Amino acid sequence: MTYPFGAVVGMDDMRLALLLNAVSPAVGGVLVRGEKGTAKSTAVRALAAVLPPVDVVVGCRFACDPAAPDPGCPDGPHDSGVPGSTRPARLVELPVGASEDRVVGALDLERALTEGVKAFEPGLLAAANRGVLYVDEVNLLHDHLVDLLLDAAALGTAYVEREGVSVRHAARFLLVGTMNPEEGELRPQLLDRFGLTVEVAAPRDPAERAEVVRRRFAYDADPAGFTAAWASAETGLASQIAAARARLPHVVLSDDALRQVTSVCAAFDVDGLRADLVTARAAIAHAAWCGRDEVTEDDVRVAARLALPHRRRRNPFDAPGLDDETLEQALSEARPEDDDGPDDDGPGEGGPGEGGPGEGGPGEGGPGEGGPGDDSPDGHNGHVGRSPDGPTPDDGGPTTAPRGEGGGHADAAPAPERAAVAPSDPFRTRRLEVPGIGAGAAGRRSRARSERGRVVGSTRPAGTVTKLHLTDTVLAAAPHQVARGRRGPGLRLEREDLRQATLEGREGNLVLFVVDASGSMGSRARMGAVKGAVLSLLLDAYQRRDKVGLVTFRGSDAELALPPTWSVEAAASRLTDLPTGGRTPLAAGLLRAHEVLRVERVRDPQRRPLLVVVTDGRATGPRGGTHLADSYAAAGLLGAAGTAGVVVDCESGPVRLGLAGTLGVHLGAQTLRLEELAADSLAATVRTARKAA
Repeated sequence: MTYPFGAVVGMDDMRLALLLNAVSPAVGGVLVRGEKGTAKSTAVRALAAVLPPVDVVVGCRFACDPAAPDPGCPDGPHDSGVPGSTRPARLVELPVGASEDRVVGALDLERALTEGVKAFEPGLLAAANRGVLYVDEVNLLHDHLVDLLLDAAALGTAYVEREGVSVRHAARFLLVGTMNPEEGELRPQLLDRFGLTVEVAAPRDPAERAEVVRRRFAYDADPAGFTAAWASAETGLASQIAAARARLPHVVLSDDALRQVTSVCAAFDVDGLRADLVTARAAIAHAAWCGRDEVTEDDVRVAARLALPHRRRRNPFDAPGLDDETLEQALSEARPEDDDGPDDDGPGEGGPGEGGPGEGGPGEGGPGEGGPGDDSPDGHNGHVGRSPDGPTPDDGGPTTAPRGEGGGHADAAPAPERAAVAPSDPFRTRRLEVPGIGAGAAGRRSRARSERGRVVGSTRPAGTVTKLHLTDTVLAAAPHQVARGRRGPGLRLEREDLRQATLEGREGNLVLFVVDASGSMGSRARMGAVKGAVLSLLLDAYQRRDKVGLVTFRGSDAELALPPTWSVEAAASRLTDLPTGGRTPLAAGLLRAHEVLRVERVRDPQRRPLLVVVTDGRATGPRGGTHLADSYAAAGLLGAAGTAGVVVDCESGPVRLGLAGTLGVHLGAQTLRLEELAADSLAATVRTARKAA
């Protein structure tokens, strides 16, 4: 039994976005971003229960409408006007680990090639037609599947093609995705494809939190009784959605309202024109929901607040958001001259009537067990202030010819901790990859056997053929045609002739950064450059769909600043706020990295790690002196475990000891100077080599 939609406390923005898409699925779906435990899933599952029921053709697996059946339905053709059956709108949940065949459906290639039968097994897109498709943790779904879902949602049609055999069917659904930003972000290109987005957070008001607990206890004690108490409100909400759907085609978007839509989108400098289309559709849906026949300024304001924040992200470290002052100014500038203010005739953002968003009581609660909040989930809205560039005294020892193996004074006092240094601007880095061929989750870094990529060979299929290697199949069948009685044109295939294509693509890796934050890293300007380089590598990891982790070492020990996660934004935030100074416990940093990787191999054995050690190679202990032997022993442990790695040499100054290079030898890792990380430095090296030749 589903928790009632109207019984959830707060979450007005989330509820309104869901209802607008229920009124007009053409808006393009909803992405709900928020911290864990805020009832995102509860609200989405409850929405399906208040959607109007649908009439379907009896026996059709694609939920065709009897009044207007799809002429291309794979289960058709259906006779128009034949009475159908009525059933509730369906909620289909897509698991994170779903394969492409499970999502779009699968063709039985074996029967298609050997028997000439087009056998199609529908997928989740077919099951969701004329209903709701819910993707929890959509940010953990692979990019090509997210693209596929968004294409189907935009076109209203799903296509399945395998080796020249194709099937098309209707796929019109309300797409809802939920995600926790702490586990990683969607790429801006995919964010733009979602029509609306809302940020949710648990309420901070104790009374509101108490009401959440009170209602949940009541539901758990008597689900049937609790649901019955809210039945009248749920019925009213369903009727209001049906009425808004009927009104939607008659809502007028005037030229003045359209000018306001385009002015707002231009004011926020969003890319492309999808934002204008979505904002206009959402404004029309809001007018229909509020019982109006014409779009007003209030409708445009509400639509812009839901449709534009996520479209302002230009890179993964930007937090979504919308400036109210800019919004009001854009609306004012586009307002007709004879209009002195916003339209006051219609209700506010919450919608009219009992059961509408923004009110309390039965039929008047919001779709979530939490409430809206103003805090950004990204948690890094600003940077620590920059200090003037230029060298400052090295807190870890002199920058000129250092004494001893590891540099610095053996009997020097611990250096004081310094405030965090802001990173320099990021740049495009060269690709670092794990050698060999893996079998991890699809990504864009290292070579791997995968379900997508270029064909590198074929094998006999162990089960169902999903990727046919046509050439090898023909070559395997050709010698047996005479024995099979085939003398004319054409080819007779048997099961044993079929060959499964072997594909090679790219995988995502676990990139574990081990960053030296000690005083030996030099001046503030140098540390800013180091942080900028690591930030650039983080951006590269985001683009290549890697997990990332961050180990830092300084003073007397190492710290796991960020356990392996999908959230590159969290890593960037920790890096920006990282203080520096103190001694250099290099061995402790490497040992901590060894332990982190050991645990991750157990959790995710197919995801290969890439260790990136950012240091000048010096090593000092809590009582002074050099500790290079301990550091090299720790590096040997990582090397013996087969860990692929890269050492980024941050040593600077006229006298260089080359300690980072020695560390790289013990790790069995490539060593790059800080200046060699940029992709253009690699191109320059290639050009120099060609000239020399």
